[in-house]
Amino acid sequence: MTNQEIAALAAEHIMPTYAPPPIAFVRGEGSWLFDADGKRYLDFVAGIAVCGVGHAHPRLAAAICEQAGRIMHTSNLFVIEPQARLAERLAGLSFADRCFVCNSGAEANEAAIKLVRKWALRHLAEGQRTIVTAEKSFHGRTLTTVTATGQEKYQEAFKPLPPGFRYVPFADIEALRAAVDDTVCAVMLEPIQGEGGINVPPADYLPAVRELCDERGILLIFDEVQTGVARTGTWWGYQQFGVVPDIMTLAKSLGGGFPIGACLAAGEVATTFEPGDHASTFGGNHLACAAALATLAIIEDEDLLGNAKRMGERLVASFTELAQTSAAVDHIRGRGLLLGVQLTGEIARALAAGCLERGLVINAVAPDVLRLAPPLTISADECDQAVATIGAVLAELA
Repeated sequence: MTNQEIAALAAEHIMPTYAPPPIAFVRGEGSWLFDADGKRYLDFVAGIAVCGVGHAHPRLAAAICEQAGRIMHTSNLFVIEPQARLAERLAGLSFADRCFVCNSGAEANEAAIKLVRKWALRHLAEGQRTIVTAEKSFHGRTLTTVTATGQEKYQEAFKPLPPGFRYVPFADIEALRAAVDDTVCAVMLEPIQGEGGINVPPADYLPAVRELCDERGILLIFDEVQTGVARTGTWWGYQQFGVVPDIMTLAKSLGGGFPIGACLAAGEVATTFEPGDHASTFGGNHLACAAALATLAIIEDEDLLGNAKRMGERLVASFTELAQTSAAVDHIRGRGLLLGVQLTGEIARALAAGCLERGLVINAVAPDVLRLAPPLTISADECDQAVATIGAVLAELA
């Protein structure tokens, strides 16, 4: 089938929750995608920060095939060896002691919210159940996680929303102090906001949040769905700021492209759930956990943390230089390979469309912000090619 034929078929039978261009990618290799018509594209979105080890990595593909040939699913009514090994691996790489394995970031955040509420039932006053999140945050699309998301545009069509959430401006510690009253049981933040525009807090903000939570005896949740799994140049985004949360959620790059999510916790919080409190039919199945274990091994063996740091620095230097010659670029921000290019006008969507025509996949995360989240395997030459393409399209738009 051609791109147009696939797009027509989708338009006829798929619920219209997306409005994609008529391009259907049918194959990937490393940092490259190929559409149904045979055109090649440099991928600087990686499935929205998902394909961390690139497309069709041979080790990941082999691990999935090998596991699929043995057993894929039994349910959590029985012990799952790859799930146990993945939980041990994640604990060894992070602050956590235990994890709940699920299928997506939204599910991981749902688990974190339920975990906090159960913990609050045991340890806090009656009625102390509110969770404070940040404006411009993004925590998922389920009814509860879209309520946790501090963006009205995602909520308006689905009211009434569940109660128990409060929003404050991101990176404003005084606003947070004012919001944390005797009804609050937790603060939930992205260390770096992703969908909100790649917003990086000042160095003293997250340490101050940790101190506030400790003072008030409440929990701190970090939504690391986008910042986790080496995306920022460290295993976890919290390591960029020297702050350890009580709960952390993961998904996106964890499975290298295979759907998986996780909610991690330490200490007494990690033993709050009891049998029957929470569950997932598909969560932590053999196949997903085999993919995650292979992904973590590839990241470590191929020094993709180091590559994310080096290539991120290269992109920052290149866009800083571009800002000196193009009035359309203001600055670039972020950590590792989670970067936002701040534009001086609302041209991000036109820029992304122009780049797509030239064979570069980028993402307009806001009208005036580009999100760059390529595979962690991206090369220096590929980074330079992406910057050159963006510069050429900016010149055309000017």
